[in-house]
Amino acid sequence: MSGATAHGSHTVIERRRRHTLFFLEWANGQRPVHLDTDIDMTRILEHREAARADGLRYSYVTYLLHAAGRALARHPEANAVMAPGWPSAWRAPRIVRFRSVTAKLALDRPVDGQRVVLSALVPRLERASLREIQEQVDRYRGQEAADLPEFKGVRMLGRLPLPLGRAAFGAALRDARKRPGVFGTVSVSSLGQGAVDGFHSAGGTAVTLCAGRIAQRPVVRADGTIEAAPVMRLGLTFDHRVVDGAAAAALLTDLHDTMEAFDDGSGGHVPAAHTRGADRDHGAGRGLAGSPR
Repeated sequence: MSGATAHGSHTVIERRRRHTLFFLEWANGQRPVHLDTDIDMTRILEHREAARADGLRYSYVTYLLHAAGRALARHPEANAVMAPGWPSAWRAPRIVRFRSVTAKLALDRPVDGQRVVLSALVPRLERASLREIQEQVDRYRGQEAADLPEFKGVRMLGRLPLPLGRAAFGAALRDARKRPGVFGTVSVSSLGQGAVDGFHSAGGTAVTLCAGRIAQRPVVRADGTIEAAPVMRLGLTFDHRVVDGAAAAALLTDLHDTMEAFDDGSGGHVPAAHTRGADRDHGAGRGLAGSPR
């Protein structure tokens, strides 16, 4: 529904996007700080190509989810959330930490012909295999993803009158202990399918991971030589109310090292070229080509 004015036109926010509006209103209380790093994806790309030869297809975001689950299990202080009700003159701030890692994966999906953002939950990342994670990702990326039972709440929010929808959204997040089953414990988003080198967003969790495209960039090897390598910029946004800068930097460093020295835990053969991956330093450079996700 739209209408013209003397100065242009305006458009009423579609019901299908109201859950995004409610989320942004709620997340406004966060105190986001942004970090980023460059990750040499050579080892992951080689693993991906070897898997394809065996008839398996893994998306890049699946590798990120796999690494995030392991890294957050080693940094439990970042797998947490600020409990609702603070700041308050009468209530002390309280942080709730979670034992398991659940990703809230942002998806760009069509709903009734309109592109909207849906948030899909991928649970138990600290122990899920690469194949198990990929099966979840494939389920959510199907053409009929918006009709899945998991998104029943989103569809309901779009049907409710605006005040009731806002109240229902807030009620679903009121109990911080139930947050993983509603909102996840870490947010993950990727815009690497386009010409996006890097970006930052605050996903409502203590940590949000943002992946840009993979592009050929110059990297400096341990012996001082420079060569082109597939590099992905990874952004990490943390809620400073929950996590301090040093802890967030340690988590991002762990993620960087885990992805560059990727190991799926299967005990399979690692090509000789992989042995160089863990101690590479990245040089500055402009991406030459994007890569499909």
